[in-house]
Amino acid sequence: MTLSIRPATPADLPLIAGLIRALADYEKLAHEVRFDEAALGEKLFGSRPYAEVVIGEIDGAAQGFALFFHNFSTFEGRPGIYLEDLFVRPEARGSGLGKALLAHLATLCVERDCARLEWSVLDWNAPSIGFYKSLGARMMDEWTVMRVDGDALTRLAAV
Repeated sequence: MTLSIRPATPADLPLIAGLIRALADYEKLAHEVRFDEAALGEKLFGSRPYAEVVIGEIDGAAQGFALFFHNFSTFEGRPGIYLEDLFVRPEARGSGLGKALLAHLATLCVERDCARLEWSVLDWNAPSIGFYKSLGARMMDEWTVMRVDGDALTRLAAV
């Protein structure tokens, strides 16, 4: 079995869209998927990409992905990488692909002089939490994610 990680290309857009939908199904959030595939492609591969994607393959077949972007730590005075989505198809779990994807992002952090690699995990997802802890990740229990979206975002923008 050969694991490989490669940068996504515009030709991967249907694959990426499918993996995002599969992740949403796994997280019981399929009802929240609203993206337009063409618009997603523009945001990932257009003149100003907002995020990067790597594809994880087993024996040349795409089995997972990681979508990430840079954030910035004012306390560290350095960038970081925020992992928005990590997904490995159920039939490929246990192959080491998830670990390989995270190790690839850690390598990018080191190469890009980033202070940290961060992500969120659903509190009910005990298998993933255990997996992340086994790699040295720690819970940031003192932090709570805040979000403004939809009508509230429009109202806030009008203030």
